[in-house]
Amino acid sequence: MKILWLSHLVPYPPKAGVLLRAYNLVKELSKHHEVHLLAFNQRNLIEPYFDSYDQGTEVAFQAMSEICSKVQFINCPTDSSRFKKMQCAALSLVSKKPYTINWLEDEGYRQAVGQWHHQESYDLVHCDTISLAPYVNQLEKTLFSLDHHNVESHMLARRSELESNGLKKFYYWQEGIKLEHYEKKICPQFNTNLTCSALDSARFAAIAPQASFTEIPNGVDTDFFIPSSREPEPANFIFIGTLDWYPNTRAVRFLAKEIWPKLKAAIPAAVINIIGSGAPNDLIAFGETNADFNMLGFVDDLQPYLEKATAYLCPIDDGGGTKLKLLDAFASGKAVIAHTVAAEGLKAINGKHLLLADSAQAYVQHILRLQREPALRKHLEKNARQHAINEFSFDAIGLKLGNHFSNLKSRKLGGVN
Repeated sequence: MKILWLSHLVPYPPKAGVLLRAYNLVKELSKHHEVHLLAFNQRNLIEPYFDSYDQGTEVAFQAMSEICSKVQFINCPTDSSRFKKMQCAALSLVSKKPYTINWLEDEGYRQAVGQWHHQESYDLVHCDTISLAPYVNQLEKTLFSLDHHNVESHMLARRSELESNGLKKFYYWQEGIKLEHYEKKICPQFNTNLTCSALDSARFAAIAPQASFTEIPNGVDTDFFIPSSREPEPANFIFIGTLDWYPNTRAVRFLAKEIWPKLKAAIPAAVINIIGSGAPNDLIAFGETNADFNMLGFVDDLQPYLEKATAYLCPIDDGGGTKLKLLDAFASGKAVIAHTVAAEGLKAINGKHLLLADSAQAYVQHILRLQREPALRKHLEKNARQHAINEFSFDAIGLKLGNHFSNLKSRKLGGVN
């Protein structure tokens, strides 16, 4: 098949979260089909990993050109000025469509989609996020696929519930309502909707029961992330995640304000390494004034830090989808202590693959237990690694996606509006 992959981001470098999923799915899919990539280039996803935006764009273009038969990047429209996102957010209050749809409106991208399809006559056009759905309403004689990295409306509703600021609470609530209406309308118009987990599929089925949903889970490179032969340091802990993404920022603030004081009181020698670009100023300042709470920013090689850690802490209680960071930890053979929300969709069993904790005290109790019971830690490490191999290796997931596209039966669409 000849496939046009529409992306809201340049899927390179595969260093974190959505970049890992997008890059590896494109990479694996290209082994079975001819893939063309048309991607928005988001400045905040390129700059942290390179010396400059231009250098990163060039390196990413070369890397993706080795995988895809045709590649083009278009600058993200909300990157055009400092206030563009704020303007778009404000206008979305009076728009029928939510910000999630409006932020990627770009006439140049729309023209490119139409021109490419006219030239290539694609067998399938894939939108890698619901934000790109409006770009396929001009296309005919093709199959359509829509990827959902999260149940976006559910994620906004959860964010509204957790938000203490009244204005933000209202904004997220009304965005969630608009987006749920849009999901209900749009999802049935695609031949297939891809989700990260059975839980996400069930949530979508309640919103759009006429639509077709198939699980293509997040995955992990089990050849790259491997267990260390070294014993971890008993009081060393780790969290990895891009820190300009609000669920990660919220989680690290919880680590700093709630878990860390209790952990330091129980284990004075405790050290935690927080790895991820884009940290806000308050967390940077916290790291500077609190010994052993290390805000390390972006780190090119994670392995030395993973090797030293006796446990991976993941107090994420917001967001949606499945957490790639936990799959990396599982594959690395790390004992994981995570919030129930963070473990959603991972098919992980409490006490077998990880330990669940929904309060600061529970995290500290689990940590102390791991120190007292090395057999439990090793039990979790072994089971987590095997779970990653059995359920989440990217080569198997990519093959599943390729086969799913091959087996799709065409049905005439009324058009995606």
